[in-house]
Amino acid sequence: MTEARAEPDAAWAVVLAGGVGSRFWPLSTPTRPKQLLPLVDDRPLLVATLQRMSGLVPPERTLVLTNASLVAPISAALPELARENIVPEPRPAGTAAALAFAAAEIERRSGSETVMICVHADWAIADEPEFRATLARAAAIARDQHGLVTVGIVPTRPDPGFGYIQPGDAIAGTPARRVRRFIEKPTRERAVELCATACLWNSGIFVWRVGDFLDAIRAHTPEVAPALVEIDGRPDSLDRFFSAVKAVSVDVGVLERSDSVFVVPGDFGWDDVGTWASLHRVRTHDRDGNVVSGAAFVSESSNNVIHAEGNAVVLFGVSDLVVVTRDGLTFVTTRERSVDLKNLIESLPAEMQARS
Repeated sequence: MTEARAEPDAAWAVVLAGGVGSRFWPLSTPTRPKQLLPLVDDRPLLVATLQRMSGLVPPERTLVLTNASLVAPISAALPELARENIVPEPRPAGTAAALAFAAAEIERRSGSETVMICVHADWAIADEPEFRATLARAAAIARDQHGLVTVGIVPTRPDPGFGYIQPGDAIAGTPARRVRRFIEKPTRERAVELCATACLWNSGIFVWRVGDFLDAIRAHTPEVAPALVEIDGRPDSLDRFFSAVKAVSVDVGVLERSDSVFVVPGDFGWDDVGTWASLHRVRTHDRDGNVVSGAAFVSESSNNVIHAEGNAVVLFGVSDLVVVTRDGLTFVTTRERSVDLKNLIESLPAEMQARS
């Protein structure tokens, strides 16, 4: 079966690749952030993302939105990406502003009819052909319906770490439904209920014509809309735009305020690589359920995540741990508590914080 493909002159990709990924301390640092680490396989997450998208949208029609400090390492990791396609956000201002700037820039280069596909740089995707086919379907719906399309992931477990989408009425002749409502990260008990009622995970995959998205910004997002006039192609337009906006997420600032939002179900082995514990879901296990990277010897131990960089690790008779060694530092926690690393880093002595 031939894989679905969006025409190169019909779509751009936008990759959100900012932040450090503090939940992967001590491996992730400001100069070596999560998106530049090979956490799922032997490719840095960002490199894997662009390779995954290249079957749908070519690198010359891809924008990477990131921190100003990461332009040089991203350029080094992605030599096929033109420097003008790496957008350094001057300050964190939320995803609504970031995607609005990307949409305006794509409109300036390719016109308001152009479809924009937004993904994040820190995902694991098991079935890449189906991922691309789903995005191609979403792009077709965005073109035909002139709406804002998101891909909702078919849940594999009642996970309270994700937001959820409640689908509404079907859109005739398509796999899409109107979005009835977005649901913030629920309790575990509520997550069970949401999965039982066919709700979907809110993945953060967005697809729309740039003109439709910019119209939605003007209609619904006063935090960002007045600043759009600053995006005029001049060298300082990026700084002027980000200086004028107020921070708001695209979910809150646009999607929850619009009545033209559709959701397409996605079932391609998606996972958010957000914590050390998530590696237990997305990497290959040994026969006892351990995930091991680097030099390690594991005996009578199960379901551990081990990353040994610079030092060997020996585990004996333990389960459900995260063990990380790097540069003379050893970090040990449980898989359950690995989600709380932001709080830990803030409490570390200064000399240890300097490693992060």
